[in-house]
Amino acid sequence: MAKKTAYYGCLLGLAVICGFVEFLIPFDFGIPGIKLGLANIVAIYLLYKNGFWQALAVNTCRILLCGILFGNAMSIFYSLCGGLLALTVMFFIKKAPVFSAVGVSVAGAVAHNVGQLLAATTVIGFTALTYYLPFLVIAAVVTGFLVGLAAAYLIKRVKA
Repeated sequence: MAKKTAYYGCLLGLAVICGFVEFLIPFDFGIPGIKLGLANIVAIYLLYKNGFWQALAVNTCRILLCGILFGNAMSIFYSLCGGLLALTVMFFIKKAPVFSAVGVSVAGAVAHNVGQLLAATTVIGFTALTYYLPFLVIAAVVTGFLVGLAAAYLIKRVKA
């Protein structure tokens, strides 16, 4: 039990560090809300190596910790909405043998943006935000591809 706790604690710490590094990177393309999603490398790794519930637990703790440390209540809400939808979509996409970790990551990144956009539309009540979706999807495909490459490398190389 102690080994598992230490293992998941280390992965949570790694995910929080990835979130902090991402917070420090000036990543601005003129479209608010676009991020690299570096912490999702850990979530995808956990999904493949340990399963859905472990990935959900670590990812939820990471969202809460990063939100408390680097964000606010609304950023926690948006991140939870996006993160839960993304992890759920990745879990089901992963079951299809035609998708690699890169494809799973891209699907998760798109789902994350859709979840956050739905949350924002619900909170603000401004449906015109949906016009923002094509730009978010393009960004999600690019960042999801890069994160997926890193996650696929870890899944292949790291023995758990």
